[in-house]
Amino acid sequence: MKSEIEYLEIEENEEWEKLINKVLTECFKTENMENYKLYISVTLTNPKNIKKLNNQYRNIDKETDVLSFPMFEKEEISKLKDLQYEETLGDIVISVERVKTQAIEYGHSFERELSYMLVHGFYHLMGEDHIKEEEKVIMRSKEENILKRLNIVRD
Repeated sequence: MKSEIEYLEIEENEEWEKLINKVLTECFKTENMENYKLYISVTLTNPKNIKKLNNQYRNIDKETDVLSFPMFEKEEISKLKDLQYEETLGDIVISVERVKTQAIEYGHSFERELSYMLVHGFYHLMGEDHIKEEEKVIMRSKEENILKRLNIVRD
C-alpha cells in the first residue's frame, strides 16, 4: 500500500503525512490487502476547493469535510489481488479546516478527526456506503474497528 499526498492551496505538514500513511496502512492490513499493488491519492485542501469539487462532481453547491472518488466497483476489488502493475484504488479529498472545526465540535483531537475522515474515505473507496441504516451500521463498525486498532479513540 502506498499513498500519494497532495496539498491544494494549504501548507504541507509532515506530521499529517505520517498519520495518513499509518492510518491507510492499517486500513489495507485490516482488509487483508497489504500485498495488493494499490495506492490511494489523498488531497488535503481548504473549504473553497472542496466546495468547488463537491459542486463539480456531485452537483452539491456546499462545503463538505471529505470526498471519495473510487476507481472500482465493490465487486471488482477482490479481483485486484493479482495486479501486475500499480493501480489507484481511488482519491480522497479532505478539507483540513473542516477537520479542525469538527474536532472541536465533537470534542476530540485533530488526529482522531483526520484519521476518521481517512478511514471513512477508504471505506467509500471500498464500495461501502451509509445511506441506508443497515449499510451505515456496517460502515461505522468497520471505521471504529480501524480506529480502535490504532488506539485513536475519542478523547
